[in-house]
Amino acid sequence: MNQKLIISSALAGLIALAAAGTSLAEGKGKEKCYGVAKAGQNDCANGTGTHSCSGQSTVDNAPDEWTYVAKGTCDKLGGKLTFKK
Repeated sequence: MNQKLIISSALAGLIALAAAGTSLAEGKGKEKCYGVAKAGQNDCANGTGTHSCSGQSTVDNAPDEWTYVAKGTCDKLGGKLTFKK
């Protein structure tokens, strides 16, 4: 098999797994909440695109960082359900 095809297939699989993980968390009574993640505790890429992984937030409660919370609790925590650049 062609090495390029193997690498492309593996990369496509990883992307599909990452996308499925995000939807599964949202489907289990959770929602994204911006502005409540503690430093190093964000769940994925931030709203401004300065990083693309979980655990990379550098300050508490940054407005562009998000974490999953139980549905209906984001407002109570002082967060927002959306982030506007």
